Amino acid sequence: MIRLLLVDDQIIIRQGIRSLLESQPDFQVVGEAENGSQAIAKIQQLQPDVILMDVRMPIVDGVAATQIISQQFPQVKVLILTTFDDDEYVYQGMQFGAKGYLLKDTPIETLANAIRSVDAGHTQMGPGLLEKIMAPAIDPPATEPTNFPPELAELTPREKEVLYLIARGASNKEIGESLFITERTVKNHVTSILTRLNLRDRTQAAIFANSLNFFANK
Repeated sequence: MIRLLLVDDQIIIRQGIRSLLESQPDFQVVGEAENGSQAIAKIQQLQPDVILMDVRMPIVDGVAATQIISQQFPQVKVLILTTFDDDEYVYQGMQFGAKGYLLKDTPIETLANAIRSVDAGHTQMGPGLLEKIMAPAIDPPATEPTNFPPELAELTPREKEVLYLIARGASNKEIGESLFITERTVKNHVTSILTRLNLRDRTQAAIFANSLNFFANK
């Protein structure tokens, strides 16, 4: 049974998510909180496995709460539920230890699978969100100097997502689960990345990716 804590400042959203999740036989919603401060205070008592965390909340927002939780309760996984205009919050949340993020209007089947994946220790990323969040770093303003290799411009947005996950040490199976694609598709992307970047294997790809500032410590 996966124990869940719902954190959102809008009670209607919490109730809606709770109703959907409680239909799953392997989920137990153990509590709710309306801001990050409440969530942190309830962890010791409720012992959740996964926290579904909003980002824009009063008192303590989801980003600050995620940072504190990852430091004080490393066994608890945080899954951010966001909207498309929360890109910067999500980017910071991932830096501070969140294990994934999805849109709030994600279908229940996808959300349920994401929770199970995060609980199992995998990183979970909603379709299209990683590309959007990484865009400012991948395409910096022309006025700023950059040492990014020109080969990177040859990669497609999806290949950049795969390369990012390779840099984090994800397996093909984990990449597929995070990006909602098959392992076969992942293998095709990896092959294309190696060819485009003139690399021998995924180890070289990981070393190459980690040498880039925008991939480091994300």
